[in-house]
Formats: sequence, structure tokens, C-alpha cells
Amino acid sequence: MSSPTPHQVHPPTLQQAQLNRDKHVKYWLRCLKSPLPHHYISSDSNRMSIAFFIYSALDLLGALESSVSASERQDHIDWIYHCQLPEGAFRAFPGSDFGKLRNDQNKKWDPPNLPATFFALQTLAVLKDDLRRLNTRGILEWLPKLQRDDGSFGQMVMNNIIEGGHDSRFGYMVAGVRWMLRGNKEGPLAGIPDVDIDQFERCIQLSQTYDGGISEAPFHEAHAGFEFCAISALSLFGRLPGSVTTSTTPMPKTAALTQLDEIVHWLVSRQTATLDEEDEFDTNSDETDTPKTCHDSHSFVKLSSFPSKMGEIAYASRPTSNFELQWLGFNGRCNKIADTCYAWWVCGTLSILNKQQLVDIKASRKYLLDKTQHMIGGFGKMPGDPPDVYHSYLGLAVLSLHGESELKDFDPALCITKDAKRHLESLSSRQAIIDGTTDSLPPLSNSSSQETQGSTASTASSTPGYIAEKYSHLSITGG
Repeated sequence: MSSPTPHQVHPPTLQQAQLNRDKHVKYWLRCLKSPLPHHYISSDSNRMSIAFFIYSALDLLGALESSVSASERQDHIDWIYHCQLPEGAFRAFPGSDFGKLRNDQNKKWDPPNLPATFFALQTLAVLKDDLRRLNTRGILEWLPKLQRDDGSFGQMVMNNIIEGGHDSRFGYMVAGVRWMLRGNKEGPLAGIPDVDIDQFERCIQLSQTYDGGISEAPFHEAHAGFEFCAISALSLFGRLPGSVTTSTTPMPKTAALTQLDEIVHWLVSRQTATLDEEDEFDTNSDETDTPKTCHDSHSFVKLSSFPSKMGEIAYASRPTSNFELQWLGFNGRCNKIADTCYAWWVCGTLSILNKQQLVDIKASRKYLLDKTQHMIGGFGKMPGDPPDVYHSYLGLAVLSLHGESELKDFDPALCITKDAKRHLESLSSRQAIIDGTTDSLPPLSNSSSQETQGSTASTASSTPGYIAEKYSHLSITGG
């Protein structure tokens, strides 16, 4: 039996991988305008985040204004403001809204929620809202209340207790909300105290690991997601050194990040050829393709030093081995399988540090488009998985950072398009807050604070079934 030709052995070249834009647009429009599959029922209380993924994905694809009418976009803006609480921040979905029955006794079951507030503001930016109905003072007064003595942030306050994890995720969201409303200007503003950024930096510093990563807490395992949140938060707080925006000069140390070079090394080391569970097995039964050997072309990628010359010689009689490493994904922790979302967490962080050129972008792009891009549109978590809104959005986001021509330019720290970011920066009300105009954040009276939920709130409370009927297209399984 003759040996297979190189054309038979190797799949199509890197240049043939394509983004199926039209199918992605159809996928996201199905998510927007029809009930989501039953698998999303457990995420019903996270509708605000799901709405963000859908609208921001359509914006990233350049299809938002052409595929969603102005009235539909206004409907969703109204829906977001209906989820704004009198205190200023947002709830995650309408299911916790007591309406006219809300009082001092039951409002603890409908508390302001940090992730919901973060996603609400992002979505309003994507939908080009002017934020005039936003209770900006209430939100900015609430943010410092989420910070603990150790510098970490929680996601809500219930019974005077800060609830939620101590990791960098909530610090990132606080930094994002703060930047969207008042930029990165530090210190009290219009009588509103600022969060303690120095203490948050110390919290990040304690979470750095021996190998250059950042973990959820001291002495825990490094994780790409926590690393992204920490670096992005420092960027939005204005605490990353200015020279990290250059790719040739060494990065100076900061109060929070004492080992920036090690952080970059750890991130670059997350690129892997272990793309699915089969890649973890010794398929040749001779230990030449397991993590225990130096010949392993499945477990890791170590820049130009891999594969070694001895590795190529050992595989000379095995034509099925592919040393071109055409597909390379990213894992979030050492010795794990690649995952679509970790391509974002790693490359997004490297992009903020302007070090994305250190990874193999072509092979990463090919992995996403050949392996996890789904035939109906969207991206799955791993090869063969069905698409979901989370991985589908982050798959598009990292492709934009890779320079995909059919996608808008993307801001990695805010995780929205640069168009949406420019809209925020263009708002005169936001600029007035940054400039310190004395009347830019007037105290709210009890009556005016009730009005911040927007006209839809009063309409909904006076018209039975209004919200359920008007916003049914934002439902999960019709609920």
C-alpha cells in the first residue's frame, strides 16, 4: 500500500479558513427574535448578560442597524431601563421586580447587581443610548460599598454583607462601570467617594502565582480568566504603565504587577495543540505523543523551539503526524484542553499589553474557524460542540483582535466594539462628569429617583401584561 501524499495527509492550508458571516448573523438573530433553547432555562436570571452578548455580537458583525429596526432597538433600551432600580444600579432580569409592591421589607430580594449593571451599561453603549435616564450618581455612590477591607469587590450587598467571590472578576466589572461613567480620573467626584484603587492593586499583587499567572486568591492556581480581569481592571483604572502600549521596550514594574514579563510568558504558554480529549491519549502506544515526552505535538507549544529536530526524526516514519501545527487553541490553566473562550481570555490580555504578536495568530484563527465554528453559525466550546451565546461572542471577539476583515475593530478591555466605546466618549454628560462640572451629578430626590427607571416602568405598572407582551422577543423559552 502506497504512502499517502502530503495533500492527502494534511488538511487545507491556513488561508482557506473562512468566517461564515451570514450564518453568524442568522444565528444571532435567531437568538434575539425567537425563544432560546431549553438549555438556557437555568440562565433565566442572567438575561441582561445574554442580551449583551446578542446585541454586541450583531454590532461586532456590523449587522445591528441593518438587521434590527430602530423601534426594536428602542424597545430593548426601554427594557434595560425597566431593570434599573431606584437606587441606581440594575437587576439582572425582571423576575425579581416587585413593581408597586416593592417596599423596605422585600427590596432586599431585589438588590442592585454588579454584573447586571456592567452588562446593562455595555448594552446601552452598543445601542447608542444617550444615558440621560441613567441614575449615574446612584451607581457611583454604590460602587465603593461593594469593596471589602482586603481590596476585593463583591457583586451585591445584602443585609449589609458584601456577597460574591473575592477574585478579580468583580474588580474588573467595577472598573468597567466606573470607566463608562467617569473615566479613569481618580479621587472623589461631585461629593462621591472613589473606590480604593491602591487596595485593589494589593489584592491583585497577592494573587500572582510563582509561574507568572494570576489566580482567584493567594496560593491558588493561575487562571487565564482571572488574569484577563485583573489586567483589564488595571487598564481601565489607568494603572497600567504607559509603555506597555509599545511592543519593543521592556515593561516597567507597577505596584500591582511585579512580574510583567513572567505574566506575558505564562499567557503565551497557554497556546496548545491539545484541542480535544483524544489528543490527551498515547495514540501510538509508544509514549511518543504524550505529555511525558519531548516529541509531543499535542500537549503544548513552546514558540520556535518546538518541535525539536530529534522529534522530527522520531516521527519520520509516521506520515500522519502534522508538524505544521495548523490548528492551535488556548487553554486557561496548565495541562488543560483548548477552549474557544480561552482564546479570548489569553489574546484579549495580550492585546491590552500589546504582546499578541508573540502567539501564532494564523493557527489560532484556523482553530477557531475550522474546529469550533459551527455550521449553523456561532461557536462551540470545543470541536463538535453546539454553539452557545457565550462562546459564540468571545469567538468573534478574538477573531476581531486577530484582524478579521469582516468584523469591526474591538476594544479588549471593555469587551465592546471601538464604535461603542467612541459613542460613550462622545457623550457630553459623561465628559461633564469627568471635567468636574458642579451640576453634572445633582443629588436625586425621592421622586426623581423613582423616575430613573424610565417611562416604561410606569407604563408597565399601569398596564397589565405590558412587559411580558412588549418584550417577549427577549425571553427564554417564551418565559
